[in-house]
Amino acid sequence: MTKYIFVTGGVTSSLGKGIISASLAKLLQARGYSVTIQKFDPYINIDPGTLNPYEHGECYVTEDGAETDLDLGHYERFLNTPTSQANNITTGRIYQNVINKEREGAFLGKTVQVVPHITDEIKRNIRILGEDGKYDIVITELGGTVGDIESLPYIEAVRQFRWEIGSGNSLVIHLTLIPFLAAAGELKTKPTQHSVKMLLEYGIQPDILVCRTEHHLNMDIRKKIALFCNVNINAVIESVDASTIYDVPLLMLKEQLDKTVLTKLKLAHKVEPDLENWKDFLGRLKNPTSEVKIGLVGKYVELPDAYKSIIESFIHAGAKNECKVRVTYIPSETLTPDNAIDKLQGLHGVLVAPGFGERGFEGKIEAIRYVRENNIPFFGICLGMQCAVVEFGRNVLGLKDASSTEMNPDTSNPVIAMMEEQKKVINKGGTMRLGSYPCDLKKGTKAFAIYGHQHITERHRHRYEFNNEYLKKYEAAGMIPSGINPESNLVEIVELKNHPFFVGAQFHPELKSTVANPHPLFINFVAASMAYARKK
Repeated sequence: MTKYIFVTGGVTSSLGKGIISASLAKLLQARGYSVTIQKFDPYINIDPGTLNPYEHGECYVTEDGAETDLDLGHYERFLNTPTSQANNITTGRIYQNVINKEREGAFLGKTVQVVPHITDEIKRNIRILGEDGKYDIVITELGGTVGDIESLPYIEAVRQFRWEIGSGNSLVIHLTLIPFLAAAGELKTKPTQHSVKMLLEYGIQPDILVCRTEHHLNMDIRKKIALFCNVNINAVIESVDASTIYDVPLLMLKEQLDKTVLTKLKLAHKVEPDLENWKDFLGRLKNPTSEVKIGLVGKYVELPDAYKSIIESFIHAGAKNECKVRVTYIPSETLTPDNAIDKLQGLHGVLVAPGFGERGFEGKIEAIRYVRENNIPFFGICLGMQCAVVEFGRNVLGLKDASSTEMNPDTSNPVIAMMEEQKKVINKGGTMRLGSYPCDLKKGTKAFAIYGHQHITERHRHRYEFNNEYLKKYEAAGMIPSGINPESNLVEIVELKNHPFFVGAQFHPELKSTVANPHPLFINFVAASMAYARKK
């Protein structure tokens, strides 16, 4: 029978439930168990696809085209296994499913209520991943903080679910905060006690407490927490602040979180976790032999979480190259022809980030012009690739009003245009070209050399494409379409012939980079930036 672990949060948000969940899953996976993680988000949006990145960070896209919470990126990066639509559920989707059933008459005229109808739908979604027999353990992270009004149905559903599947088949890990009061010079356990009391009021006794703290917990504090919160002392786990999220699995191993979990779930300890590759990655991450400065040009740079997967991909690729990648955030709307040189000077590479809408579009084009003309390594992702196509059209092909129809619907040179099937779309949510699509690489190109084989698949999230009516003009001038979708003939990758590294990808390579498999485009972009830095 599949075992279930629920991760709740108390005292405050942003304590790192996703990282703790991913770290525990990594340790259990390293012991030979098949593990997956799902996230329940308490907001009423159907998915994060329509949310501004400032609201909720980046929107992470899975292989099957689900727009999901950025925590799913952590799950994939740690476990190196893909997630799916079933791994991220929002309150909006729960209610939508229940309301659809009510409209169909599935409840036979009953009054539809939070209990049992909403909680039953939550429990159905908890079970989905455990019922196909693929996983020994399903970890479910409950978004929000215990005590939030919107989280209550999830807490109640967990209480019911645990009662139904019997003791020994599930456990609750409560992530909480032990603040340090500088004036008193001591750690305080009272917020944790209150948080656990609140959980108890809802009918849930946590089995394990993971305590976020800036200072180490001594034995007295552990005993006090155990006594007041009804847990064993070995179930009080310290989670001290770490220099990188990739330290957390090793810190949790040291605290024996995985052993405590397996004991409580009555599962065999199997083998000791094999984390040699993980330690090797950490060793290279923490002991770089060189350093590069890469500019990230985007419109959401005030919130680094908006580009979470890109930043993590640089960490993976940097470790692979034994290089420290220092990312400089450059707001695209501040770039003009007059200041582009000043703002981009001293960088060894420039990545132009994805995004939607007109704000910052011209700034991105200025950045691309500067790096193209000065042979600085360039990497464009999604809108970044489209900006490269527009810049080349304007400044090399002489198409002065070249643009994307997203930014200028009336342009006489729509070098980037909306896909035909997208023109009929009215609703915004979940209607883009989403998920994994095949791409064939042309032999003899930089892209083919980077990937090392011809047929690849990559994840997409966009509505606009390279306009193939301009393809011959671009090829003749030296911008090569090196990756093509075999089914639709759409251009997926462009590159410049006579440039050390100038690559634009219509897809999102950052979504497939993991600790175990850093993405080849990022590895090569960092390597090209290192080569440029050596020449300076």
